[in-house]
Amino acid sequence: MPEIAGALPFPYRFPRHRTALLVIDMQRDFVEPGGFGEALGNDVSRLQPAIPSVARLLAAFREARMPIIHTREAHRPDLADCPPAKRMRGAAALRIGDLGPMGRILIAGEPGNDIVPALAPLPGETVIDKPGKGAFYATRLQDVLKGFAISHLVIAGVTTEVCVQTTMREANDRGYECLLAEDATESYFPEFKAATLAMVRAQGAIVGWTATSEQVAAALRPDEDG
Repeated sequence: MPEIAGALPFPYRFPRHRTALLVIDMQRDFVEPGGFGEALGNDVSRLQPAIPSVARLLAAFREARMPIIHTREAHRPDLADCPPAKRMRGAAALRIGDLGPMGRILIAGEPGNDIVPALAPLPGETVIDKPGKGAFYATRLQDVLKGFAISHLVIAGVTTEVCVQTTMREANDRGYECLLAEDATESYFPEFKAATLAMVRAQGAIVGWTATSEQVAAALRPDEDG
């Protein structure tokens, strides 16, 4: 069984045939200028360093022919799946559903809702639209994972403390053994990312493990055990 010896807080072992990569919300609306992230007043350039690390994970999982699942935070055009409490929170320049430079903000099918081109899903990879922060809420993710007989998840994406952490905690509650790729996730607030990494691996990996994308990729190479 492959092992990431340098994972924190202790080595992470995973069965290849029961492990999937889950990439959270690497969308133009969050990562590029003109989207929801910028409308909230954030410096979206802070998320862009995660792109090459996510690409490294995608390449490794594709080479190993292991399942890959992408998520997008996306709402219906009529906003029936977007509670007013979510849409009206804060003082955003543009709110969910408003028309922005890349189309309507966080609406399924709009240009800004797409995953960034460098990380575009390939045919056969699962793409799940989610109306909430967690990837399990009101989606088919659990059924997809059961279909692949998945027990372990490598998680990447944005933002670390919101959709990524929420999904990781949801997965933990459902019995999945999760590892968060440290350099393949980012936050608009570096201190929030650091705190999240510390929280998930505290108390003996109470939520999960962390490791770098290169450590994960190395464990998947053909010359590694497994």
